[in-house]
Amino acid sequence: MMGAQKEAIEVADKTPPLVLVVDDAPDARTLYGEYLEYLGFRVETASNGREAIDAARAEWPAIIIMDLAMPEIDGWEAISRLKNDPLTADIPIVALSAFAFGEEPQRARRAGADLCLSKPCLPSQLARVIRAMLVHR
Repeated sequence: MMGAQKEAIEVADKTPPLVLVVDDAPDARTLYGEYLEYLGFRVETASNGREAIDAARAEWPAIIIMDLAMPEIDGWEAISRLKNDPLTADIPIVALSAFAFGEEPQRARRAGADLCLSKPCLPSQLARVIRAMLVHR
């Protein structure tokens, strides 16, 4: 994590926020997960929408980072299910799309994503977005 500034994550109970990183690409899960852990977040990962839904219900993350194109249950469907479930509806979701200029970001917003970022997304950019969204919760 060269050049990264480690900033304290301030929360009332001093427990670092849990970020659920969902991506079918192991490299993306590792890259984002390790960077966020380096910054002080707790991280859980999932490799598809089904695992994401189960993890969100079991772990109650502070925020979910959701890839859109995945096997089994894709990101759009997973977002929709999470946002329509009273147990998980209030968890902010940032969708990641490799197709930032197509229909995918609009579909993600219609499904309930709070924000859609284009892939590839720098880990530092993602961390800034996460911090900003958690502050405004």
